[in-house]
Parts: sequence; C-alpha cells; structure tokens
Amino acid sequence: MTQVPDVISDLTADGDEIDQLVANLDDAEWALETPAVGWTIAHQIAHLAATFRLAGMAAGQPETFRAVTSRMSGDFDANVNAALAEFLAEPKPVLLSRFRAERATAEKALAAVPAGEVVPWLVRPLPGPVLAAAGMMELFGHGQDIADALGVERTRTDRLGHLVGFAVRTWDFGYQARGIATPELELRFEITSPSGTLWEFGPADSTQRISGPAADFCLLVTRRRHRDDLALTAVGAEADRWLDIAQAYRGPAGPGRTPGQFASPGPR
Repeated sequence: MTQVPDVISDLTADGDEIDQLVANLDDAEWALETPAVGWTIAHQIAHLAATFRLAGMAAGQPETFRAVTSRMSGDFDANVNAALAEFLAEPKPVLLSRFRAERATAEKALAAVPAGEVVPWLVRPLPGPVLAAAGMMELFGHGQDIADALGVERTRTDRLGHLVGFAVRTWDFGYQARGIATPELELRFEITSPSGTLWEFGPADSTQRISGPAADFCLLVTRRRHRDDLALTAVGAEADRWLDIAQAYRGPAGPGRTPGQFASPGPR
C-alpha cells in the first residue's frame, strides 16, 4: 500500500489534535475520569509526555536511553506508573508545557534519524519511521480516552494509515500478551481509509481475512472499543479469534472496553 510519506508531519498533526483537546481545560476538567480506570485526563497527558521523552531519548540520545531502560523493573505497570509520576506531580499548565516540549524533542530527533537506521527501543530496535508510527498509536489510544471523557467526537483522516500499518506489523502482540503461541499463518487485511482508499496487507489468497473501516480497526487494536461495537468483519476461525485479542502495543492487554459502553455518548 502507499501511504503519506512524511510520518513525522503526521505525528506532529496528531499531537496537535490532542493539544487542542486539552489546551483550555480547567482544573476540574483535567481531573475528569477517563475510560481507563483510575486515570484522569491529567494521567493520560502525563503518560504521553513520558512516552515521548523516551522516544526522543531513544532517537537523539541512544546511550542515555539504554542507561535509563536498564534500570527499569520487570513489572510493566510499575514502570508505566513511575514514568508518569514526575509529570503528574506538576501543576497543570506546567504539565501541558512539558507535554509540548517532549513532543517537539521527539519529533525533531525522529526526523533526524538517517533512512535505514534503527534506534533502540523497549523490546527491539526500530526504524525511526516505525517508532514514529508507534507514537501515533499512543496518541490515538490515549487521545481517544481524553475525547471520551470530554464527550468529543474526533475527526478521522488518512493519517490513520500509519497506525494501520503499525498494527499489521505487530499483529502478533495480542498473542504474546496472553502467552498464546502465534499461529503459523498470514492474515489478510483489507482496511478502508477515511477517504475511501482500500489499504491491503497480507496474501490475497489467505483464508483468514479481516476487513472494515480504518477508524474501527484502530479503535480495536488500541482496545478503545469492543469488537461488537465496530464494523469489522472476520472470515476464518483464526481471524475471528484475532478480533478478540488484537492489540498494537506491548504489555498487559488490560480489561479493554465493554460492549455498548459508548453507545450513547453525550456531547460536551
């Protein structure tokens, strides 16, 4: 498939969208609970700031990144909570400014990674554009939690192509997160972009097929909607199982969302 070549500009645009959601919030709104249990909007922004700090460090200061990650524990949730604590302790205007600064640093560092080179990351080294797409996945998922807390409906664009491609690349994460052996097969993905373009991945003759709109696919792989509430279709038993376990991130799957949880969102 062909995508917009400049993933960095799309990463920046996605970050700007989240910035617009939170730029004018008052203290009460920062404290709103999001669908992620125990996380307020402030938690979501603190997590994104911490994630972009790591990405900027990996791309721009790889030795420092290795030193920092070597001190992390084997407890995924503990590492996440420790990373966001520093940001969460800040007054909200400072948290917002630090989120902006970490984003800008990461975008600049990722843009400077020479073509074909990889940067260190939490599990294995990644090419700069792939790490940028992973950043878009983080912005999409946590941005959706913020939008849901505020009752805001997001506008979808073909920038989702980077996240779709990343999710296809990491199609086995859902198996790994649950300790399930990854099947020896290839899935076929036929995903329709917001503009109507068909994005195709995998062998055309595969008997295991996933199809549907890109926005729904991204909501599924970030586990921000239950599959029952999405217009995604599976053909084949393994494809059907994949819709139950799909995720485009490492670590525990978490509880996800329940069927019908967002059936009647109220406008802000």
